Amino acid sequence: MAKKPKRPRDPSQLAKFIVDLATGEIEDKTEDGKNPAAVALGRLGGLKGGKARKKALTKEQRAEIAKKAAAARWKKD
Repeated sequence: MAKKPKRPRDPSQLAKFIVDLATGEIEDKTEDGKNPAAVALGRLGGLKGGKARKKALTKEQRAEIAKKAAAARWKKD
C-alpha cells in the first residue's frame, strides 16, 4: 500500500502544505492499492448476496434470524 505524505505538525507548515495541495503544487497520493476490476466483481456479488440468501432460506429460518438480530440490537450493555 502506498504511504500517505506525512503531515507537518507545525501549524504554519501545515497551512502551507494544505495550500500547496489545493493549488496543485504537490499531489496527494493516497492510493488504496485495490484492483478496480476486483472491486467491481466483489460489488456484483454483494449486490446479489442478500436476495440469493433470501431465496435459499425458509420463512421460519428468516424469522429466526430476524428475531436474533432484533435481540442483539435491543440488548443492554
